[in-house]
Amino acid sequence: MNTPFIRNHQFNVIMKQADFLQNTLRTVADRRVLETVRYTAADTVVNAFTELTADQRELLERISVFESGYDFQRFLDSMEPLMVPYPDVTLKQIQKLFPKTKKLKVPDLSTIDFRYITYLSWLDIAANKLFIVYPYEGRFIGIEGRLLPVNKKGYCLFCNRHQELAFLSVSTKPVHASQDNIASVGQYVCMDNLACNHSITSTEALERFVRSVRKP
Repeated sequence: MNTPFIRNHQFNVIMKQADFLQNTLRTVADRRVLETVRYTAADTVVNAFTELTADQRELLERISVFESGYDFQRFLDSMEPLMVPYPDVTLKQIQKLFPKTKKLKVPDLSTIDFRYITYLSWLDIAANKLFIVYPYEGRFIGIEGRLLPVNKKGYCLFCNRHQELAFLSVSTKPVHASQDNIASVGQYVCMDNLACNHSITSTEALERFVRSVRKP
């Protein structure tokens, strides 16, 4: 039971459903409605996982029985030791992902709590570029793109959160391709990547984006 099995985006699902249940308990008195909401919350949490042991499933389904904010907080606190952190990555590994960027400005990795990271990302303001490092199919994928603030709110591709957006444009030019073969993929993403990591509840859209722009 002590083996970590909860990834960051799954923990976000648990937190979201805990908040949803607490708000419902404060505002709804109808027992039938409450029972339905409890069942739905537990089902949503369980369905965030592709594989669970019987003990893990039972542990997650306990979210449906709590009554007080204190109980919910204790439950969330008990989940944190079971979180699977972002895979270990070094500065040299990151630098190798972006060989054409000679003065790569990487954040201080020692200051990051990797339990709460689904994708590692940072903005180089001087170059107006966004860098993303994502563990995919057993290796790290590095993505570099131009970031253009659009001064409007909308839904981020990665976390589906309604927030201030920027337009991320990533070149998909194949290695050794001519200038005529340059193409790009563009998507709207959060300006605040830390908040995005704290909100993301699925990796599907993020991984589709990774597949669409990764180099051969």
